[in-house]
Amino acid sequence: IEEDPLERRKRSVQRGKGALDVLDDLKIALLSGHFDNSTVSRLRDAAANLKSSSGDPGLDSVLSEIELRVEVELAKAGHF
Repeated sequence: IEEDPLERRKRSVQRGKGALDVLDDLKIALLSGHFDNSTVSRLRDAAANLKSSSGDPGLDSVLSEIELRVEVELAKAGHF
């Protein structure tokens, strides 16, 4: 079954938004002192979800930057 490019792009945008939400949650958790392993788990899931191509080079570039930020935060979280 051929995937609709518009639907694939829409799902990619949602994955990017989800990853940004997790990064916001991480920021709030760190500032409030309530950092826990569930946030790290959500970051890992977000990073894994960003690996799919949207079919749009511009969007893929932005998603790649979000993925890099998530990976950086995961690396930093390993030092807690």
